[in-house]
Amino acid sequence: MLERLSANLARASLTAQGVFAEMALRQADQPAALNPDPMHVGPALNEVFGRLAAQPDRLMRAQADLLSGYLDLWRSATERLTTGEARTVVAPPRGDRRFSDPDWEQNPVFDMMKQSYLLTANWMNGLISGVDGVEPETKRRAEFFVKMLTDAFSPSNFLASNPAALREAAATGGESLVKGMKNFAADVDRGGGALSIAQTDYEMFKVGENVGTAPGQVVFRNEIIELIQYAPATETVHQIPLLIFPPWINKFYILDLRPENSMIRWLTSQGFTVFVVSWVNPGPELADKTLEDYMRQGVFASLDAVRAQCRVEQVNTVGYCIGGTLLGSTLAYMAKTGDERIASATFFAAQQDFSEAGDLTLFANEEWVADMEARMDAGGGVLSGKAMADTFNSLRANDLIWSFFVNNYLMGKDPKPFDLLFWNSDQTRMPKTLHLSYLRKFYGQNALAKGELELGGELLDLRQVKTPIYVQSAKEDHIAPARSVYRGARLFGGPVTFIMSGSGHIAGVINPPAASKYQFWSASGLSETLEAWQTRAVETPGSWWPHWAQWLADRSGPLVAARDPSGGPLEPITAAPGTYVLVKS
Repeated sequence: MLERLSANLARASLTAQGVFAEMALRQADQPAALNPDPMHVGPALNEVFGRLAAQPDRLMRAQADLLSGYLDLWRSATERLTTGEARTVVAPPRGDRRFSDPDWEQNPVFDMMKQSYLLTANWMNGLISGVDGVEPETKRRAEFFVKMLTDAFSPSNFLASNPAALREAAATGGESLVKGMKNFAADVDRGGGALSIAQTDYEMFKVGENVGTAPGQVVFRNEIIELIQYAPATETVHQIPLLIFPPWINKFYILDLRPENSMIRWLTSQGFTVFVVSWVNPGPELADKTLEDYMRQGVFASLDAVRAQCRVEQVNTVGYCIGGTLLGSTLAYMAKTGDERIASATFFAAQQDFSEAGDLTLFANEEWVADMEARMDAGGGVLSGKAMADTFNSLRANDLIWSFFVNNYLMGKDPKPFDLLFWNSDQTRMPKTLHLSYLRKFYGQNALAKGELELGGELLDLRQVKTPIYVQSAKEDHIAPARSVYRGARLFGGPVTFIMSGSGHIAGVINPPAASKYQFWSASGLSETLEAWQTRAVETPGSWWPHWAQWLADRSGPLVAARDPSGGPLEPITAAPGTYVLVKS
């Protein structure tokens, strides 16, 4: 067994050396990859540590607290050796799966490693967050980087200090490490010389075959959208159809992953005629498309197509995430121009006010945007889907990076098939003009909320929007924080219904009633702050979909005969899910 283990360790080492050499060769002609500070945190860290140096009393107290924690940990370890009873000094936060293996508690050595790491990591993160006299954005940038750093140095991420990985290596005679390095090599090859960690078995899923399978037809197409009308599931439907604008950063089939969690299928079963916009995966030829282009060719073109297909004057609408920001801007433009084609608007995890927009603001300062612009220019005027995926993954590094690093490389296991992670990896490219203006105007300047955004020659004011609004937020959303969504909800001038669901940016939205998961909070009217609203809100177990469906039904007119996508004035082009969604980045 020792001979086999030794041979496999050597094989794994040689494979790793070869991969690193290949990575170096393939990245050698890309100077941007050698940027010593790609996240532009150097100035932020300098300012934070400068402030710390000017507060020696705070630094001394922090050091004393850390020493006290270590002394307590040593006392606990000594007690365990003498009495056999373990006393926890510091525990991982709830939901931290890095230390779920029993040996992290049962084995004194690994327990000591875990608690020592947690003491140090908590101390470092607390030291940064406790600094006074630093601009909030600067502090958040430093906090984010230090959190990434402490997460990376978790003992669970290293073979020698991960009990589960060591057990697996011993049990397989090192075969797990050989397999892990093969996985590593495959991920580097798939990333074109850069590491692209596999999060699922990508071969298991085919769009239109086992994900995105709701029946329907593409009934309209232009250069930036395909409009899909879905087949009815009831004999009668509400007169006013529903048109959904997903985010163009991702693909629309998050709304239709599997039949059991498909929002599209559920909505058709409730008697709604459902249309969904499938955004194009843009190439360099669309680099100059603007927010106005997406309004006119995306929102307005689909509105007119739906009205023609259903022979109605008005349409109910939904905007998800960035699709909701576009919809909110469009509503303000329509209010200014007297356009009444939209009967109601629902927003899923969508921001209109970006003053508290969460961790994504870290990637929207001017230095970062300038770097992104250079990358887009090098890419022919588009930002690669991988760049977007890396940004979002970094916001939840332990779940979306390090857990797979451990599973794929240290344990030598293949990632499990998971449709949500398949969708998460199926990113789209971003056209230069649109994306840069979005980052600068919304994240950087908060122009829409301030009434300073000009679109189509009109200065937008959300207070002029009198359309009935339903706003969904999610309690644990790190992309569109509930407080940010709430601030945006208060900007509209008409009636607004606001709810907050459990979970986050995806699971908080995609939560079918049959799953009986999570909960949501609702209350009439809007208080001055989210916290004040929460004191009045009533908690309801389960999905928020039925609550919304009733609100929507009340605004969707009488029942009429169900509409066959193939039977309207618009001639079907191709079957759902269409062709735009199949284009890979």
